[in-house]
Amino acid sequence: MTSSRNELASSASGIWETIHETLFTDDQLEDLSSFKSGPLNFRIALWDPEFRGPLYLKTLLHELCGSLSEANWQALSKVKNRDFGKPITVKYQGQEACLDYIQAVLELESIAQHVDLEGLDILEIGSGYGRTSHTILTNASIGSYTIVDLDQCLGLTQKYLGQVLDQESLAKIRFIPASKFDGLQDSKFDLCLNIDSFAEMDAPVVIQYLDYIDRQCRYFYVKNPVGKYLPELESADQALPASVEKALKTGLLRDVVDRFDSKAVAEQSLKFVDAYRPSGSWKCIDSQQARPWSWYWQALFANSTGAK
Repeated sequence: MTSSRNELASSASGIWETIHETLFTDDQLEDLSSFKSGPLNFRIALWDPEFRGPLYLKTLLHELCGSLSEANWQALSKVKNRDFGKPITVKYQGQEACLDYIQAVLELESIAQHVDLEGLDILEIGSGYGRTSHTILTNASIGSYTIVDLDQCLGLTQKYLGQVLDQESLAKIRFIPASKFDGLQDSKFDLCLNIDSFAEMDAPVVIQYLDYIDRQCRYFYVKNPVGKYLPELESADQALPASVEKALKTGLLRDVVDRFDSKAVAEQSLKFVDAYRPSGSWKCIDSQQARPWSWYWQALFANSTGAK
């Protein structure tokens, strides 16, 4: 009886026989100096981040949902048609949520706690597909919303917002190609937004936009990375992809930082505030990490000269 129990306890299932044959090899076990970042530990302790991206994304989403306030959920519930385009979502307390719109309501909260959006004329430079404008337009009765973006990107924004907004909200939007930005030189705005695009522009272009904001806007909200970073899971002696090489040369903040070192990010955030302050006449009225990303920062500035 004891012998049969021992045999049963020591027998491996078919899947573990395969794992033993492929991962518990002499080569794998010879050098354990970095095994926790390799396939052996990915199989026995962690899900492989190279192949389990959707699982990690949904885990992040679920945890982020748990941190949202009741006001965040109320703002999110007002944004209709956010399921258009089939986003990756989780269901939390009966409500579907995706990462893009969770970020949008957090951005809205960061702005609205300092600035009353009712009746404001808003300028957004670089709008992605339009999730921030969609969220603001359905949560506040603004005066107008102007979007400036690269000509090619603007086509996506127009089509998307045309699908998700009602006609009254859509009528408040002006879509301005970046190639025609000069046409806005005499326009003044209460609030300017830039979310995750100044870091991808050439520095002279960012400086030109900041000069415009300095002259023509009252408030400025910016959310971007605090600096540059290198891809994870890359060998130290591996050549960087061309896209990464190009990315390292854009924006105003080009220091390479460890984006998962909280002290390094906090130190770099001081440079972030200085870099994005349009001029010395602007006061930073809020500066903090932009959840959920450890390496993104957000700041809200007010123009003491009252540009409008």
